Amino acid sequence: MDLGIVGRNAIVCASSRGLGRACATALARAGVRVVVNGRDEAQLARTRDEIASETGAEVIAVAADVGTEEGRAALVAALPQVDILINNNGGPPPRDFRSVDHDAMIAGLEANMIAPIALIQAVIDPMIERRFGRIVNITSASVKAPLPALDLSSGARVGLVGFVAGVARQVAHANVTINNLLPGSFDTDRLAAINRIQAESSGRSIDEVERQRERSIPAHRVGQADELGAACAFLCSAQAGYIVGQSLLIDGGAFPGIL
Repeated sequence: MDLGIVGRNAIVCASSRGLGRACATALARAGVRVVVNGRDEAQLARTRDEIASETGAEVIAVAADVGTEEGRAALVAALPQVDILINNNGGPPPRDFRSVDHDAMIAGLEANMIAPIALIQAVIDPMIERRFGRIVNITSASVKAPLPALDLSSGARVGLVGFVAGVARQVAHANVTINNLLPGSFDTDRLAAINRIQAESSGRSIDEVERQRERSIPAHRVGQADELGAACAFLCSAQAGYIVGQSLLIDGGAFPGIL
């Protein structure tokens, strides 16, 4: 399917690996010039080279922390214009809510709510002027079904989704869309880390934890990053202009609700 975005410019935050990398790869396959981002310069360079080699697209690596003003400015400055913005960032580590002190709470909000909003503010007016823009926020299935020990992550991401809900309706007239992807359990480094913590705290093996997780998902497996990447690319397509302010849950059926 031709997504109608050949020649567009995209920033994909936290894209040296995992879900961000999958989104960057899917956009590059669609003919988009992509800025990939991360803090590990060596890993980021490998990702840039591998995506460029696979897709033939122009891929620009910007080593920066999206949680800082300097990092966000470097991302925006890497392109002549930004047509597509994929907001993504790692979440706070699992912990009992009682141990979340003030500094940890502010750090969580900065990473998963304030930073993506600041990037949206930086790119949205030129998108409106050009009458094209696609913004996708990668949040978490915990927005719909909060998970124990991930309370700070859930709260910050719910805040982001709530903030952009009204903004999305204000800019839709200009063919600028803002939507959210809510991944459930995906085969990523973060899930592996969570599995290790659960195994250590429960005295079970990692294999047992992984099998229990898979059994709890109606699809009986965890997601693959490329599956989310494909959904992200479609939300950025020319054909997705009538999808506004939505949160697409991709979790293999784990959430049991209707809405």
